[in-house]
Amino acid sequence: MIRINKYMSICGVTSRRGAEQLIEKGRVTVNNIAVDRPGLIIDEGKDIVRVDGTSVSPVKEKCYILLDKPKMVLTTLFDPFKRKTVAYYVRKLPLRVYPVGRLDYDTEGALLLTNDGELAYRLAHPKYQVKKIYIAMVSGAFTMDHIKLIEKGIALEDGHVGRADIEILFNSVKKSKLKVTLTEGHKREIKQLLKAVGHPVKELSRIEFAGLRTDMMKPGQWRFLDHLEVRKLKDLVEL
Repeated sequence: MIRINKYMSICGVTSRRGAEQLIEKGRVTVNNIAVDRPGLIIDEGKDIVRVDGTSVSPVKEKCYILLDKPKMVLTTLFDPFKRKTVAYYVRKLPLRVYPVGRLDYDTEGALLLTNDGELAYRLAHPKYQVKKIYIAMVSGAFTMDHIKLIEKGIALEDGHVGRADIEILFNSVKKSKLKVTLTEGHKREIKQLLKAVGHPVKELSRIEFAGLRTDMMKPGQWRFLDHLEVRKLKDLVEL
């Protein structure tokens, strides 16, 4: 017996959070009956789960991919308005993978895609303090006083308090280049933090996710992770 959102992540359909969104949209059925709650308990040995009419089952082969996500690309597998999504770049894969976490539409950089539901769930969970490193270009001269304000904590739109470690890489009257490190991730967190101290983000890229870097990659390129990289990810989240 298992919760349906966890079962869907094990099947490589999407993350647990993504499963909840699919259920809310009425796209998931169990034994041909629409599911109306993500906490539904199913019998994975007997019940037939379908997403958009296609039955799903646990993946037999796990896949791990690092994509250098370009700007102006959605971190999702489907967009009703037909905008380009990350699915475009892995469309020739024989296996279905989905993104771990998200990057804003106008943000580029390191994005992990996988069909390993448990790993994806843990990497996105605040408990494991997974490190994410960004390079941000902001307006104006950034100072140590701004860093102290952000380290102390700033209220975010969702009610959480956001914090980040910041290193100034370049500074001038007109603009500054910052290295920003997060261990939690809330929607548009970096943009909110920097705007709150008077320095709106002009450009943002993620150069590292959970130790994975895109240094030698170009936007739109992707590669498979090797066994050592996968092992390090699992060790990071105690798998």
